[in-house]
Amino acid sequence: MSAAERFERLPTAAKLLLILTAVLLPIGVALAWIGESGIGEANRALAGRNDDQARAAVGSIESLIARNALALRIAANGALADGPAGACERARRSVAVAPAVAQSFELESAEGKPNCAVGETGYTGTLPLAAPGAIATRIAPDGDAVAVRVGVMNGMATALLPRSELLSAMREARATAGSLVLRDGQRELPLIEAKDPGDEHLRILDIPFTNGNLVARAGVPQDRITVWDRLLLLLPLLMWVLAAIVTWSLVTRLLIRPLRRLQRAVLAYRPGGTLELPRKLGPSTEIQELRDAFGRAIDRVEQSERETGSALEGQRKLVREVHHRVKNNLQVVASLLNIHGRSAGTNDVREAYAGISRRVGALSIVHRNHFAEMEENRGISLRPLVSELAAELRASAPDAARGLRIDLELDSLNTTQDVAVAVAFLITEIIEFAMLNAPKEPIEVGLRRTSELTGRLTLGSPVLRPEDEEDPGKLQFERIVSGLAKQLRSPLDRKLGRYSVDLPVFPAA
Repeated sequence: MSAAERFERLPTAAKLLLILTAVLLPIGVALAWIGESGIGEANRALAGRNDDQARAAVGSIESLIARNALALRIAANGALADGPAGACERARRSVAVAPAVAQSFELESAEGKPNCAVGETGYTGTLPLAAPGAIATRIAPDGDAVAVRVGVMNGMATALLPRSELLSAMREARATAGSLVLRDGQRELPLIEAKDPGDEHLRILDIPFTNGNLVARAGVPQDRITVWDRLLLLLPLLMWVLAAIVTWSLVTRLLIRPLRRLQRAVLAYRPGGTLELPRKLGPSTEIQELRDAFGRAIDRVEQSERETGSALEGQRKLVREVHHRVKNNLQVVASLLNIHGRSAGTNDVREAYAGISRRVGALSIVHRNHFAEMEENRGISLRPLVSELAAELRASAPDAARGLRIDLELDSLNTTQDVAVAVAFLITEIIEFAMLNAPKEPIEVGLRRTSELTGRLTLGSPVLRPEDEEDPGKLQFERIVSGLAKQLRSPLDRKLGRYSVDLPVFPAA
């Protein structure tokens, strides 16, 4: 079975669902793919912006460190050029006029020994030495700050940048991150604590700065597809499902169910009965009009059947009258033959008249049985026909054959009028030949069904001998019965004392 044939056998609701799926589902899938691609592009753009924010935050810190390192180098160079005495004071006055520069610092010798300090700088002995012109940055050992050490002629200068100044620099740059921790390989300085330490939405980004002396580990917000985003992505598919369900429900309610109710009402209708069509078939005007059309069609069919029935009844009466008149006419002919036969002058003439009368009587019996069986339209029943014909032949037998015995063994078989006429003439010919040539011998007549569509007629009498004879009457008899057997389209089976022939019959009821 092809796909088209399988599709044609599906219910209407299933066909509509498949059509909607074929039309809307690709559109829904395409829209969902486009939406997912758009969200992915937006997320990548947001990720790039968040990375830029983190780098901008680190850049603001690096700018603050560079600015302090430059101011500290200038101040330290000028202060130490005039000798160690009073160097911190000279440096303080120089630093004080520089904007956004740390005011706490320490001046050391080239070997790292402290000379003097301004403000609290804590212990700086673990910081690496810086050659003239070099800059070293580390996390302050004793404080929540970044230590910046610059190398100058005749020594070094170290300043601390507190956490508050680092955050202030970030705010001024309007840069932020989900979390931010400064590391130097040994210590860490948390600047921005993550709200949720186990937050999986933060992507860790390591950003080296200050020539690799420090590394800023930034937690960058990572935007992902949320449940709401997924619902938005699936919205076209959900719309397809909703459209399919709504369409299927509407079609079932407005079309399929009313049509099935109308179908059940039409199937329940029987000719001659009343067609009970549902009064309410939903809001569909077309189905209501279809219901009314069914009602009008059934009314016209019933009217046509009534007219046809009346015409058929008239035709039946006419055919019945024709058969009745034919039967009466044949009986009149048989009566006239009998009258003329009784007034005949010789026995041969009387026998001729009697033979003709018997054949006309056989034909009359066929018409009478056909008239009796035509109401059922099942053909002529051979059993009553052969029985009546045998009685008629016994009654019309000559004086020498008075008391002729005819034994009947008959099945109930039905056949056409043409076959019945040939059977009646064949039985008449054989019984007449037997009762004229062996009037005292019994005659056997058998009729049996041999298959669904055939029966076998058998007539038995000692006078029936198949061998050739010189008797002209026997030769004439053989020619007649052979011709009648040909009308039955079956060869005459001749055996000693028994003639048989097959004939077509109707199937058993």
